[in-house]
Amino acid sequence: MIRHLVLFKLNEGVERDDPRVQEGVAAFRALGGQIDELRSWECGWNVTDRPIAYDFAINSSVEDTGALQRYLDHPAHQAGVALWREFATWVIADYEF
Repeated sequence: MIRHLVLFKLNEGVERDDPRVQEGVAAFRALGGQIDELRSWECGWNVTDRPIAYDFAINSSVEDTGALQRYLDHPAHQAGVALWREFATWVIADYEF
């Protein structure tokens, strides 16, 4: 199994209630039910106020590297990524567990 972990940081001046952010969050929340390769899917807002913390996280798992690539290429995932590019940056870790 592979864990796909993504941490998002909203760009300077962008707030959670921005309509673009709300659309991006809705798009990512929906992915868990849209992509067959996903074995687990969680996403949500950070609940702490530490300066080093990121704002939003995705924690998911897939069977193998092939499934990860199919997830990454899926049109629903690509649509969500296109939304988030407009208002955030992120870091990613993919690891076997």
